[in-house]
Parts: sequence; structure tokens; C-alpha cells
Amino acid sequence: MKNSLSPQQEKLEQLKQLLPEVFTEGRVDWEKLKLSLGEDVNIENERYVLNWAGKSNAYKVLQEPTSKTFSPDKNESVDFDKTENLFIEGDNLEALKILQKSYFGKVKMIYIDPPYNTGNDSFIYPDRFKENLEDYQKNVGDKDEDGYLIQNSVFKKNRKENGQYHSNWLNMMMPRLYLAKNLLRDDGVIFISIDDNEVHNLRLLMNEIFGEENFVACIVWEKRFTRSNNSKMFASLVEYLFCFRRSELLSELREKRNEKADSIYDNPDNDIRGDWTSVSYVNPATKSQRPNLVYEIENPFTKEKVRHPTHAWKYEKETYLKHVKENKLYWGKNGYNTYPRLKKFLDEMKNGMVPVNLWGRNDAGTTDEASKNLEDLMGCKLFDFSKPCKLILKALQLVDSAEKDSIILDFFAGSGTTAHAVMQLNAEDGGHRKCISIQLPEICDEKSEAFKAGYKTIADIAKERIRRAGKKIKEDNKDKENIDQLDIGFKVLKVSDSNFREWRTDISSEKLDEQLDLHVDPIAEDASTENMVYELMLKNGKDLNSHIKHHNHIYSISDQENHDENILVLLLEEVNERIIENVLQENPNKVIALDKLFKNNDQLKTNTALQMQDADIKFETI
Repeated sequence: MKNSLSPQQEKLEQLKQLLPEVFTEGRVDWEKLKLSLGEDVNIENERYVLNWAGKSNAYKVLQEPTSKTFSPDKNESVDFDKTENLFIEGDNLEALKILQKSYFGKVKMIYIDPPYNTGNDSFIYPDRFKENLEDYQKNVGDKDEDGYLIQNSVFKKNRKENGQYHSNWLNMMMPRLYLAKNLLRDDGVIFISIDDNEVHNLRLLMNEIFGEENFVACIVWEKRFTRSNNSKMFASLVEYLFCFRRSELLSELREKRNEKADSIYDNPDNDIRGDWTSVSYVNPATKSQRPNLVYEIENPFTKEKVRHPTHAWKYEKETYLKHVKENKLYWGKNGYNTYPRLKKFLDEMKNGMVPVNLWGRNDAGTTDEASKNLEDLMGCKLFDFSKPCKLILKALQLVDSAEKDSIILDFFAGSGTTAHAVMQLNAEDGGHRKCISIQLPEICDEKSEAFKAGYKTIADIAKERIRRAGKKIKEDNKDKENIDQLDIGFKVLKVSDSNFREWRTDISSEKLDEQLDLHVDPIAEDASTENMVYELMLKNGKDLNSHIKHHNHIYSISDQENHDENILVLLLEEVNERIIENVLQENPNKVIALDKLFKNNDQLKTNTALQMQDADIKFETI
């Protein structure tokens, strides 16, 4: 039974009814109250800005470097050694930080479907906005005996009754979006799904992070077409996709032409240039609004001089004369139209159509359709509101219809729709796009269908969905040329602790000797050579699809395509004069060796350093 309101709460409720504008996240903003009552309030540093409780701490979380790394899991991967797709399991904040050096400015498109902050969402955020980074990371690191994140200590349900309801969501989103922006190419684009709960705050946050000038569109998506009679006021049939670009280097987006769009073109006058349609030559602007576009034109059939009585023409006179010379003005079947129309030829439209910001269900799918397709694929109902592949495909085709080999990122991967869509589009157009999916191993509720079907975490569902989707796509397209070359695999990498001991600055002077002893050998107890390879590879700017060659105790890492250039050599197992000679023959850019391999052989270490210096090779020891 609900408790009655206290006298204080009753007064606050009455004030909220009378002056709702003075409340912020359920609390009275005293400056707003004074302003609403007509008092003269001097607000210091008054300016247009998005602000919220905990914003400064969110910046600290963003700027703090991470010591985490990725550990490969070949058992859960598909075609690990050949695939270029990645599935990263772990907190996306840590994962995005780890990716910064190797993937800075390399991602063409990001799509995310973050928590909508409906009041029932659980997500990672500091439940006290003053919580420091160490406490935050401690909470995120809480795991059960199987290594899964403990739900109660990590996921906080952000109820609308919370003191910082909107602030909590912004504190979660802001650092992730800043890090994501760094990964985008200069001509890159980000799409973010959102609904009415945070659409206003997200627009302001994106303006702050990406710049208002890089706003591209707020797309309205028809997510369903049947109304819910459970709604008290309005049933919601739409959601939104914000689209922002990384910079002005992206100046044009075009949608692929379709049969319906082409159907308006024909050739009634047998123009040798082919099918065409026509558009009005009359400007919506009046003569007084655009006096530079007011002039006399001539109908070539009647020789009549024509002026519009109220409006200007769409083009300057110089352009009009060019249109006349190119025979692009259409005066009607018999030449007696009052005003001309401009011919637009189908052949000129090959680069596509201007996209619109309303995406209907027929082109972009619905949540009901997505849930049904996922249920058919997985054999049971696992998600109620997953995004349809059609929605992601439409975004992909806008951004990457010509290039076909770019990197796509989704760091709220959920059920794996983005990876599914990337494989689907590659099958359709022969592309080689690569998808990076990041998903927290969020534990499934024991009462859920997913848990009953054997899936312990959301990440497990996504991985299995990608496995099944890849097989189905290949089967559905088995008659296509080169379908066997379609990449339907993925490398599984898990956010994990560093393989190297971290130098601690928070210990007492009495324990300093103990720490010095530990750092004689800086390798962590549970480190493996393979994990060290991946960590050093990432921290030295190599991406996770780099070519790794292991021979004669030498790990040689090079770019995926140019195996003879930009080589990083790792010496993690053994060092002797013969091995150093073999390294020098490879002519790498950089060599990293474990210092302990030179134990009791200072002469070899000194000689190695001098040889590397003479060969203009960077040499480091750990």
C-alpha cells in the first residue's frame, strides 16, 4: 500500500502544479523560483549551455586513461584467424577507451540503440554523482565466480523518482559519445536511436559534442502501425534517429534509387537524352524577396514574352540562358504552357535521391517485424523491442553504398542487429564492410525466455544470433557469385585486466619495497603470451585485424594488406644473438622485448640496443 504524502511533500506537489517550470529533476531550482516570482536575480556566467548534476565528474571519467585490454577468446569465435569482424564483450566505456589508439579516425559509421531512460532501464552509471572513478571502476569490476558481472552492484535502475533522473542518463552517455566521436573518420556519420524520454537532452548533448553545425537530421521512424489501447493519452507509433556527421568533409548523402522513384520518368517527346521528369521553374519566393531572379523569358513556340505576375524564377538569368541552349525547358506537349518546367533526366540522377527524414515501416521495418524475425532465427522469443535489420540497412546504404569496405561500429550491440545487417548488405552488394560490436555481458533474468533457453547473458544471445544469421545469409544467397568469400565470422575479445602489473601510487612508503620487488618481473600472474601480443599490439596503434606471424620466437605484426611494411616485432619468449639477427633482417619499425629475457646478459641487451639504433629501429624493453 502506498504511503501518504508528508506535509512537506504535499506542499511540493501543490507548488509543482502551480509552477512546474521551477522544478528540475523533481527538485526546486531556487533561482528559477525567484525569477518566476519577479525577483531580480543575477545569474553568474549566464549563457546557453546544457548542464546537469555530475557533468564535471563525467568529464573526469572520460579523461581518465584505462589500464584494461582485450583478451581473445578463440573458442567462442567463428573463423578467428580469417574474419575481420569483432565482437567485444565488456563495459563499452572501457572498450571505447581501449580502441582509441588503434581505431582513431577509422570508423565510417556508428549506430547505437542506447537505453531510452524510460524509468525501467538498468544501466551502468554512478548512482551517486559524486562517486569517484575508483569507486565506479570497482563497481563495474564486480563479478561472480563464473566471471560474469554481478547485476545488482553494476546495473542501477534509473527510476523517474530518482533525484538525478536525467542527469544519470547524461552521465552515462556523455563520455561514451565523446570517445565514439574520436573513432569516426572525418567523413564519418553516427546514428542514434531514441524515443521521447531523452530526445530533447540527446539533441543538446550531441550539439555540444559534435557541434550544432554537424547536425544532419532527426529522422522519424514509424516503428509500428497498430495503436496500443493500454496507453492513457497517446499511443507512440514513432521513434527517432539522430544523425550527426564528424565534420563538414561529409557534404552529401544520397539514397539508392528505387523502382517507385524511377517510375515518374518517361520520354513523351522522344528526347535523345532518354527518360526525364520535369519540375516547376517558378520560385516559391516573391519578386520582392528575390529581385535578382526577376527577368523576362520567351516561349520559343509562341514567341510570347513571359513574366510571372507575383513570383521570381528559380534560377539566375545566366543559368536560364544555359537551360535554353541545352534545350532543357519544357513548355508542354504543344508548347502552350503559361510557364516552362525544367527537364530532369534520369541519367543525371545515377548518384541517387536526396534522403528524407521520415522512414516508413515498409522501407525501415518495425519492432514487431524485428521480434518475429529474431524469434524465427533463434527458435524462441528473446527480445521484445529489437531493431529491424531494415532500419540499419537503410542507414548503411545512405552512408556506405559506394565504398563497401568500411568499418561499422555498434557499442550498444544488444541482440546483434547491426552485425546481422552488415553481413546482409555485404551479401547483397558484394561488399567487405567490417563490423565491431560491443556488448556488456549483462546477466539475463532467470525468469526470462532467454535464460530458460540457455543464454546466461545478453552478449551470449548476440553471439549466437550472429552465428545463425551468418549461416542463414550464406544459405539464402548460395547461388550468388563469390558468396563463399562472404565474411560471416567474428573474433571474440573480452575486456580484461592488463597482462602487466600496474605501478600503484596509492600505497604507503612501507609497502614501496614490496611493489619494487613485484616489478622486477612486470608480467601479471595470469598473463598469457597470446594476451600480451594483443595488448601490446593495441597499445602500439595496431588494429585487431593486423597480420600476426609467429616464427623462431619472434612475433611479427604488420598491417592487414602490406605485410612488409610498418612492422612491429615482439620478443616475449626468448632472446639470443641469432634471434636479434633475424629481427634485424625483417627491418621492423619498432621492437619491444621483455626485459627479463636479457637477465644476466647485459652485454646482449646493450649490443641489441646499439644495433637497433644503427638500423633506425625503435627499441623498448618492458
